[in-house]
Amino acid sequence: MGEVMIVDAVRTAIGRRNGTLARSHANDVLGATQRALIERNGLDPLAVDQVIGGCVQQVGAQSANVTRNAWLAMRLPMEVPAATVNSQCGSSQEANMVAHALVGSGLAGVAISCGVEMMSSVPFGAMGADGKFGVARDGTYTEVYEATTQFDGAERIAAKWGITRQEADRLGLESQRRAAVAWTEDRFAGQIVPLEVTTYDDKGEPAGTISFERDEGLRDTSLEALAGLRTNQPGGIHTAGSSSQICDGAGAILLATPERATALGLEPRARIVDSVLVGCDPELMLEGPIPATEKLLGHAGLSIDDIDVFEINEAFASVVLAWQRETGADMAKVNPNGGAIAVGHPLGGSGAILITRALNELERSGGRYGLISMCCGGGLGTGTLIERL
Repeated sequence: MGEVMIVDAVRTAIGRRNGTLARSHANDVLGATQRALIERNGLDPLAVDQVIGGCVQQVGAQSANVTRNAWLAMRLPMEVPAATVNSQCGSSQEANMVAHALVGSGLAGVAISCGVEMMSSVPFGAMGADGKFGVARDGTYTEVYEATTQFDGAERIAAKWGITRQEADRLGLESQRRAAVAWTEDRFAGQIVPLEVTTYDDKGEPAGTISFERDEGLRDTSLEALAGLRTNQPGGIHTAGSSSQICDGAGAILLATPERATALGLEPRARIVDSVLVGCDPELMLEGPIPATEKLLGHAGLSIDDIDVFEINEAFASVVLAWQRETGADMAKVNPNGGAIAVGHPLGGSGAILITRALNELERSGGRYGLISMCCGGGLGTGTLIERL
């Protein structure tokens, strides 16, 4: 593999469920993110060899290759190909791995990885047209594995690692506190694409435009308030205050070889050290960040203490807490600007968003290495290790 540079990374602000972005189209939101990445780098879009995007619920407005549709919706060149992948919640991080491989192998000199999920209009579970959790749960699958949900997995992880309701609530509160501090201190400056997108009425007709550039899922809460919330499952530890929020958003990352970046007058901000996708127990389902982190550190010859910033997706509090117990990571370095509990988890967009956040935090804090990992439905874990230049 040749060196692969991160030239730039952007994200939308994340809209809460049925919030500002609820009546916007996935093509417009993702497309605006792709276009902003091109425009702010002064890049001829024809210089992009391939666009790879991630999306989980590839149905309705997100069907028929949403990555390609978004690109074309922005009147970007039809000659540039695009494809959409699905690794569940890690979809856009897996898209980044594919782009990393394309550029590192020489099959592409410049590539864009990206992802989107508009969960207000394409609900979680929409792929199960028959009303079941998902079509993969049918047939012989259940002869091999128990058909658990992500909610089941989160509670089983909590039980396996002895994580309590109080610990989950504390993590939820800290996520909110850190996100509020980040916005107060303007830590997200430069990474958020100010959106001007069309909204649509119930008949699918254009109804106006909206401007949007601030995460809107933050909540003013307390341990006492969190303790009063009902649990997601009877006897469980997770509540809405210690689980990721259903939301809308997108992100995009521009990758290039060092030679191609120089030829195009682009100045890289970081390099990708390694990318991984790992498999794990599909019944526990959400422990993927543990083996993903182990594999990334092993490949790079680094220790957990060498990492300056971690973005470990807060799908549920137990995922992050179990990961920390296994790795021994310093929690001061983990999700330093809050996580998905506070700002939301737009499924297929989150991987690109987390990489964007990690890169910007490394630059803000002066750190060197950032490690990003996500748990994924079906027992997968995505991971990316980056080094700031």
